[in-house]
Amino acid sequence: MVIKSAELETVCGITSKLPKNEGVEIAFAGKSNVGKSSLINGLLNRKALARTSSQPGKTQTINFYKINQQFYFVDLPGYGYAKVSVAEREKWGKMIENYLHTSEKLALVFLLVDIRHEPSANDKMMYDWILHNGFTPVIIATKADKIKRSQLQKQIKIIRTKLEMKAEDALFPFSSLSKQGKDEILDYIEKIVEEAD
Repeated sequence: MVIKSAELETVCGITSKLPKNEGVEIAFAGKSNVGKSSLINGLLNRKALARTSSQPGKTQTINFYKINQQFYFVDLPGYGYAKVSVAEREKWGKMIENYLHTSEKLALVFLLVDIRHEPSANDKMMYDWILHNGFTPVIIATKADKIKRSQLQKQIKIIRTKLEMKAEDALFPFSSLSKQGKDEILDYIEKIVEEAD
């Protein structure tokens, strides 16, 4: 898939009404600091369309990016950030849940986990929650450049086991630095968009 255009079209806060988009929606979920903005920017060949921050927990809105005038990337708020109040975290949780429940165009949910660590309780909860909402999450294991190549398969196995993934469930190692996994992820997205159209 070639990304020809990408623009931030809609930003939804806690009280905003979700947009009724025409195109297919591809959502990205993951805990704060897992590299969600870096992934989105990397896939789109843009330096700073999705705002990256050294301060985790910055994305407190649902951001809709229109891609190729055809479909959407949906950046969901990061979860599990400790310095945010419980009330705030619950609000974000409700936002994400509301989106998963009500979007008519959602075709795919990517769940990002850090390849260096075994998935956290929050990651497992999010994985199960996405399943519960009727989607099979596709895992993107970020920060793949931070481990040795020889460790890759071992870390992937840990993630698959901890999340209790099925053998056929997709998992892509990704590095925003080396762009490892980028083409595979874009090919996967292209297939989903074509099927949904």
